[in-house]
Amino acid sequence: MAIDFIRRLDQETKQKLRGFYATLSEKDQRRFAAIEATQLGHGGIKYVAQLLRCSTRTIERGIAELDDLPNDPAEGRVRRPGAGRKKRSLQTRQPSRI
Repeated sequence: MAIDFIRRLDQETKQKLRGFYATLSEKDQRRFAAIEATQLGHGGIKYVAQLLRCSTRTIERGIAELDDLPNDPAEGRVRRPGAGRKKRSLQTRQPSRI
């Protein structure tokens, strides 16, 4: 039988966390979720992922980013250089079918 070590949050706090999380940028969401998960301790990543409706991998990436914060390659940016959808060039467009 597994023992649950993390503290549960009340409904009002959950709503406030979800609301605040929704206002953050993608990078800030990862880092916020990582801080909340590490504060909760054992089982915190899974609990926060369910609470904020995000992936556990997202939180793990946020933890790694926080550990490497002094050497942040994306400082002042939302995404790292080269990340995100690539721009569509005119040559790659398919002709429209009418």
